[in-house]
Amino acid sequence: MRVRPDLNLPASVRVLERGWLSSNSILFTGREDTALVDSGYVTHAGQTLALVRHALGERPLERLLNTHLHSDHCGGNALLQAAYGCRTAIPALEAPRVAAWDEDALSYRATGQQCARFSFDTTLAPGDIVELGDLRWTVLAAPGHDPHALLFFCAEEGMLISGDALWENGFGVVFPELAGEPAFDEVGATLDLIATLDARVVIPGHGAVFGDVAGALARARSRLDYLSSDPVRNAENAVKVLLKFLLLERRELGLDALPGLLRSIPLIERVRTRLLGRDADELAAWASAALLRAGAARIEGGRLIDADV
Repeated sequence: MRVRPDLNLPASVRVLERGWLSSNSILFTGREDTALVDSGYVTHAGQTLALVRHALGERPLERLLNTHLHSDHCGGNALLQAAYGCRTAIPALEAPRVAAWDEDALSYRATGQQCARFSFDTTLAPGDIVELGDLRWTVLAAPGHDPHALLFFCAEEGMLISGDALWENGFGVVFPELAGEPAFDEVGATLDLIATLDARVVIPGHGAVFGDVAGALARARSRLDYLSSDPVRNAENAVKVLLKFLLLERRELGLDALPGLLRSIPLIERVRTRLLGRDADELAAWASAALLRAGAARIEGGRLIDADV
């Protein structure tokens, strides 16, 4: 956990900062119950369970909540439910999709990602009040990155759990735009909402806890202006992010197989044909080069390898 001392989180709030394949998890240890917000990607479910067990000791995990249901935020739900029998709360508008386990509607099939099937006990909607770590948190809508995403804000402590709506240096891919659903304005509206909250500290879905909320909002708005001024930029960013996600999961990918792999992922194929107009070989070469330039990968022996391997 990387939290600057001056940010002074309450003792009942512990942030489990994860790598970029998995979201951060926020663990709450109240006097009477315990809770976790977001559970990471399925390939790290065992790690998530081990972290929670280590932090809780003999205490059970009683509740599990999700800011949104992208696979990197809820992939550990099933294992935590099996281990603890914890009551699980998800965004209300996702309930029919989870009940039917519709992997198309939940985006898992479209993005080429995995999520073990989980259940839910209750739902969360904007305006709800939940108690976590002996603190009152207001649930707020955060559409844009995901149309059903939620924020959790504790006014008493000035703490915001932002999911992928605001990071220290940006926000998550604006996925609805890739499916032809306008969402850039929703990203902007969510940033405007965050600006009204007078938060002193933000616990993001990815990256370290931070306190310069005004600076983060300014960087996010600049990023939004850049992406929204040319839809190709958002499309290219999505391809790069999804390829990096695959690389984080698999550690290395054969360059000769990469065009076929990209064609097999429905969202990338839609972006390639409808927004970018490039053939698969060209897109694979571009995406690989983008990761190399970012220092996120290297090439050895005809294979694209994750930079951290």
